Amino acid sequence: MKTNVIVDTGPLVAFFNKRDKYHDWAVLQWAGIESPMLTCEAVLSEACFLLGPDQGAIITLLERKVLHLSFRLADHIKHIERLLRKYSDVPMSLADACLVRMAELYDDSTLFSIDSDFTVYRKHKKQVIPTILPPLP
Repeated sequence: MKTNVIVDTGPLVAFFNKRDKYHDWAVLQWAGIESPMLTCEAVLSEACFLLGPDQGAIITLLERKVLHLSFRLADHIKHIERLLRKYSDVPMSLADACLVRMAELYDDSTLFSIDSDFTVYRKHKKQVIPTILPPLP
């Protein structure tokens, strides 16, 4: 079982949306991850928006301690601002910047995403971020 996993929006949405093209992949990956998965409020906001009427499932994951909010944006503004400037050409979202910063804070973590931009982003300016990503087409 993988531990210290930071989860992005894509796998959360895919897990709950059976019509999502990554649903089966997300369910399979999720089975090999030990709770809680770490995340941030920006990711939860995106996931709730994308899930629409099914957004209560995200809150349930928090209540059941499957997800843990382990990041406070206000404590990392300077780092987030630096990341957003550095990757403005990608472009990097606020949620992605928070996840990169979390990968810096939890150095032994793995990032669970469907977003290939995490193969471009670097933690501590130059280190590859370990990821769980679907196979490239």
